[in-house]
Amino acid sequence: MEVKDLKPQLVWECFDAITKVPRPSCHEEQIRAFLLDFAHKHSIAVRTDEVGNVVMSKPAVPGHENAPTVILQAHMDMVAEKNNDTVHDFLKDPIETYIDGDWVKARGTTLGADNGIGMAAAMAVLIDKDLVHGPVECLFTINEEIGLEGAQNLGKDMITGSMLINLDSEDDGEIFVGCAGGIDTTAIFNYRRSIAPENFSYMKVSVRGLLGGHSGSDINLGRGNANKLVARFIWECSQKWPVEVCSFDGGNLRNAIPREACAVFGVEAAHKEALTRAMDKYAKEIRDEYKGVEPSMEFRIEDVERPEFCIDSETSVALVRAIYSAPHGVYSMSRDIEGLVETSTNLAAVKMLDDNKIRITTSQRSSVESRKNDMAGQVEAHFQLAGAEVSHSDGYPGWAPNMQSTIMKLSADAYEELFGVKPAIKAIHAGLECGLFLSKYPNLDMVSFGPTMTGVHSPDEKLNIPTVDKFWKHLCKVLEKVAAL
Repeated sequence: MEVKDLKPQLVWECFDAITKVPRPSCHEEQIRAFLLDFAHKHSIAVRTDEVGNVVMSKPAVPGHENAPTVILQAHMDMVAEKNNDTVHDFLKDPIETYIDGDWVKARGTTLGADNGIGMAAAMAVLIDKDLVHGPVECLFTINEEIGLEGAQNLGKDMITGSMLINLDSEDDGEIFVGCAGGIDTTAIFNYRRSIAPENFSYMKVSVRGLLGGHSGSDINLGRGNANKLVARFIWECSQKWPVEVCSFDGGNLRNAIPREACAVFGVEAAHKEALTRAMDKYAKEIRDEYKGVEPSMEFRIEDVERPEFCIDSETSVALVRAIYSAPHGVYSMSRDIEGLVETSTNLAAVKMLDDNKIRITTSQRSSVESRKNDMAGQVEAHFQLAGAEVSHSDGYPGWAPNMQSTIMKLSADAYEELFGVKPAIKAIHAGLECGLFLSKYPNLDMVSFGPTMTGVHSPDEKLNIPTVDKFWKHLCKVLEKVAAL
């Protein structure tokens, strides 16, 4: 069986078509063209704004013209992550999907169910002729994963509805009514190139096979950070022998916990065997520390040819110390909602740039605005102490829960009527676009729900097939209830 043959077929056909269209963040041209073509093919009213957001509209079925207009919202872009041994061009190649039991997965890459399945559900609503609903608007935003650009710059009067259902959540049986705000903090180290000493042995140390995951929803799971694990080993070596660091590369995206990292460094040739023994000891210790958390963690150290240049000693020492000691993980838990992470930070990526610079990307999240800014300030101060230049993104606001929400009550009632259990009403530590919509349209009544996904933002991403059917039935039932208002 192919993905497009799964049930509900209309949703899966739309999802299958989406996976064939390249759509990494910042490169939504092809998926936007796909959506516009879809609208024209089905004679759906469509409009766009200056940044490339797309809105499609469907009139109410007869008798429900006076019902509140519901906005179904999803984002076009996907996180483009792949395993190092996977050959895939996210700008050209379709995602290679397959079915594994109750799950849909991708071969060696992210699946893009975040937020392709939300897009697919909205598209299915637009073309399903049997649904009972009032007026519907479907908003597809650009570049959610890197800066929420579409929501930040949503054109005036692009949406007119009073209720919004965000289709970007990842847990069946949970309805979200709040989310964290976020900000990115970037540190730049300027370095000089120095001649690599001839009497040193040079090695590449790498960490692979970590689970990684979403820096919001997975940050509380205690998973390893590949950047910090590599830096920790080099720092431990530097406490025993002189070390020359030549390069450091780890992680990719601001909102993904880094799964892989590597560094090339050298020690005096006389210490090479001792370093190899130290690596064996370190690998055993780390595996013990992450036992039951990182089952596929892999450490490797291999000889490399002497590079021509190294990072100057002062900067390499500061770099390793800064990465090793940088804050990462949960900072505080919510006092209002049990089990909710309130504030966290992610040491996301370390990249060598062409102009003798090293860029370290981090992101901070919090449901309390002052705590978000405090965490960003702490990260800034940390890297300033190491001699780096630090800057911040504009950030985005959180979404405060409204426990009197009409759409929340209708969504909860619909789920219980369909499946016989009350859904959990929650806030999420991940960033949703809802806070930005609320800042532009302060009277919007909003919820977020979706099917079960795991491993998002990593090649382990997978989408649970039975919950997609529940998600669709739930969405249809909510639209029916709103139409009756």
